Amino acid sequence: MKGRTEMEVGADGVAVITIINPPVNSLSLDVLQSLKENYEQALLRDDVKAIVVTGANGKFSGGFDISAFGGLHGGKVEQPKPGFISVEVITDTFEAARKPSVAAIDGLALGGGLEVAMACHARISTPNAQLGLPELQLGVIPGFGGTQRLPRLVGLTKSLEMMLTSKPVKGEEAHALGLVDAVVSPDEVVKTARCWALDILARRKPWVSSLYKTDKLEPLGEAREILKFARAQARKRAPNLKHPLVCIDVIEEGIVSSPRAGLWKEAEAFQGLLHSDTCKSLVHFFFAYRGTTKVPGITDRGLVPRRVNKVAILGGGLMGSGIATALILSNYPVILKEVNEKFLEAGIGRVKANLQSRVKKGKMTQEKFGKTFSLLRGVLDYESFKDVDMVIEAVIENVSLKQQIFADLEKYCPSHCILASNTSTIDLNLIGERTKSQDRIIGAHFFSPAHVMPLLEIVRTKHTSPQVIVDLLDVGKKIKKTPIVVGNCTGFAVNRMFFPYTQAAMLLVEHGTDLYQIDKAVIKFGMPMGPFRLADLVGFGVGIATAMQFIENFPERTYKSMIIPLMQEDKRAGEATGKGFYLYDDKRKASPDPELKNYIEKARSISGVSIDPKFVKLSEKDIIEMVFFPVVNEACRVFAEGIAVKAADLDIASVMGMGFPPYRGGIMFWADSYGSKYIYSRLDEWSRMYGEFFEPCAFLAERAAKGSPLSAPVEHAKSRL
Repeated sequence: MKGRTEMEVGADGVAVITIINPPVNSLSLDVLQSLKENYEQALLRDDVKAIVVTGANGKFSGGFDISAFGGLHGGKVEQPKPGFISVEVITDTFEAARKPSVAAIDGLALGGGLEVAMACHARISTPNAQLGLPELQLGVIPGFGGTQRLPRLVGLTKSLEMMLTSKPVKGEEAHALGLVDAVVSPDEVVKTARCWALDILARRKPWVSSLYKTDKLEPLGEAREILKFARAQARKRAPNLKHPLVCIDVIEEGIVSSPRAGLWKEAEAFQGLLHSDTCKSLVHFFFAYRGTTKVPGITDRGLVPRRVNKVAILGGGLMGSGIATALILSNYPVILKEVNEKFLEAGIGRVKANLQSRVKKGKMTQEKFGKTFSLLRGVLDYESFKDVDMVIEAVIENVSLKQQIFADLEKYCPSHCILASNTSTIDLNLIGERTKSQDRIIGAHFFSPAHVMPLLEIVRTKHTSPQVIVDLLDVGKKIKKTPIVVGNCTGFAVNRMFFPYTQAAMLLVEHGTDLYQIDKAVIKFGMPMGPFRLADLVGFGVGIATAMQFIENFPERTYKSMIIPLMQEDKRAGEATGKGFYLYDDKRKASPDPELKNYIEKARSISGVSIDPKFVKLSEKDIIEMVFFPVVNEACRVFAEGIAVKAADLDIASVMGMGFPPYRGGIMFWADSYGSKYIYSRLDEWSRMYGEFFEPCAFLAERAAKGSPLSAPVEHAKSRL
């Protein structure tokens, strides 16, 4: 059924127009057309004195229908002419109407939904309604007049914050800001809006056209300073992004010229941004993110998640304590087991410190801290494991230790208990080798710090039951993680894809590229840090342990640099030791180390590699391609083997697991912007010059030969799922 609006005229003469387009009453073109027709009917009817706009089922509107973006990008959907909706419909029909209108807001008023509400002559909201303009998350700007009306309702500073960060405000704050006129309970919102509309008609309440309000706007000189500061911040925060700066320009046009001039500039800018690569990438990422909850053959079976009441964690190190923090923050009682009192005390101390950090930042009250921390209990044995519903093992990456633990868990835990491992590289079949409960064994791979990083890799073997996967998907959602379900192999999806990342960077350094130049180029590309700064942060011990797993399984795809082993000999192990690829001061601020050239020269001598003049003068483009194309190559193998069922899952994994810039759409989407033929030709050329580390995989060669996208579905793949 198409989205629509319905109008009902009461005995009081108020026409209530209801937006109906489940699940969030999005503003599809059908809805907007229906809304326009209802408005015009209400304005023509003599029995209608005033208008109330609301949404069905407790949601005003979640904004413009994002699924229509794909049609607009591909030219399959006819696009309204610029300014038709924002100027002709919302401004000249709704806001300029001779009958007053009031928005009755419950649930959501986001994007276009809030823009429609702001064109009404007043707004009544419920306390917990969310109001915001999140369009910049999709690479565009508000396109229905939001850039002009929001500053006039809440002031320039707050409106810039709301638009540039895409953060909504709740009803109470919206009232304090002046965005809404009153806050009432959900039961009263439509009734109050009706009365308010009639009061406007009788001049008992002000008749306000938001577009022409000026009392909240700062004087022009001050406004220009605020906009100048906002531009500087936007450039600093996202140097590769154009649309935040466009948004600021459009806001300025409305303040300096006129709000109507601002509307026309907004309409023109929106059209241009809609077809930008950034918008296409972010819209793709939006749908990839939504798609993570759908796992073919698992979530389509009608299975209902079982309730997980209590969780046990083995190991209170950085990962175990982080996982425990994530769980208790979502009200899961947690038992933390360690091998002795000293380790247990340290583990509990880490969890406490994680929570105290939230208190210091104002994200948690002292009272909430006490209640949350009380959900954690430390133990030294398995006696209290009798009634746990899930165990997550988070000890060191030692196969025999993990095997012993899982054999013990099978004895002490109830028969329904999920047996999960946080291993980042070890084969789960190997871990569960000594157990009979293969159907209960699953990977729950968190990323460090576990209570902060958003990704959760759910790793299944060919024995793992679908019910256990559904259960862990539910837990992941409840602890506010984005779970992706992947198959069982060395490194799973994220670590396996990105293993060549640091390897390629090492190869470049040994052949003559400045390592600090590599980090700079990668940061400029959009990664939060370069491969060498990341290696320092993770620590060489962890890096070596992970590398050994890959070298053992994929020796032909490993570049065996001696730089890290040589540094380790001198106890340079990264940020924790104050020295790694960088030097670190007391505040852990990184600075280049001139001594590093000695280790690089010695590594070259051992490896028999000489400086190549081409590598000394590599352009930023070449650095990015030589560092990331091997990652794409490995991602292709992961996809072809069925470790990931959807290429979009690898996009999510790359962004949320490794910090790949979301405005590039994720690793596979970004690769498709180059094309399979180009990536294949580059890797093939490098493999002939610098060895099999760069050799393109069969899947990439096949896609290049056909000229087909790397992200196109894999047919007849031997899926690990």
